[in-house]
Amino acid sequence: MSQAFEWLRLGGPAMLILLGLSVAAVTLILVKSWEFWELRVGARDFVPRALEAFHAGRNDQALALLQAQPTPLARVMAAAMRGKADTRRSEAELREQVTQLASEQLESTRRLLRPLEVIANLAPLLGLLGTVLGMIQVFQRLQAAGDRVNPAILSGGLWEALLTTAAGLTVAIIALAGFHVFDRAVERLHHDMEGALTRIFTRPL
Repeated sequence: MSQAFEWLRLGGPAMLILLGLSVAAVTLILVKSWEFWELRVGARDFVPRALEAFHAGRNDQALALLQAQPTPLARVMAAAMRGKADTRRSEAELREQVTQLASEQLESTRRLLRPLEVIANLAPLLGLLGTVLGMIQVFQRLQAAGDRVNPAILSGGLWEALLTTAAGLTVAIIALAGFHVFDRAVERLHHDMEGALTRIFTRPL
C-alpha cells in the first residue's frame, strides 16, 4: 500500500487524474455489468418459442412468454406482436413505430458506453503528458547539476516519468476491454431484434 502511495506521489497530478479515471472506468464496468445481467441482454432462448406460438395463432401464449422476460428484445417483439394483432393500423405505420421503439431500447442499452470509450482514449494521452512533464523535470535537474551530473538523477527521473505512461496504458486497457465487451453485446442485441422482427412481419413458409 505504501508503494502505491509513493507511485502516486512520484507520478504527480497526472497520476492522480489517472487514478480518478481508473475508479470511474471500474465503476462504469460494474454498473453496466449489473444492468446487462438484470436485463438479460444476451438472452435469446425464448425467441423460437414465442415466434412458434405467435405464428400458430396463440398470441396470448406468445405475449406471456415475452412479458416474463426483462430483456429489451422481448419488449420490442411484444410490441410488434400486439401491433400485428391490431388490424386498425397499417403495417407501414406499425413497422415505423416498432423501429422507433427498437432504436430507443438500443440507445438505452448503450447508456454509459460513450464515457467508457472516452476514458479509454484519454488515459494514454494523460499518461504520455505526465511522462513528458516528468522528463522536463529530469532535464531541469540535469541542467541545475551542471558538471556534477549524477547518473542516478537521470535513471531515477526516467522511471518516475514513465510511471504515468504505464498507468495510462493500464487504465486504457481496462476501459477499452469493457467497452468492446458491452458494445459487442449491443450489436448482437441489434442483430437479434432485426431477425425477430423480420420473422414476425413475414409469414413462415
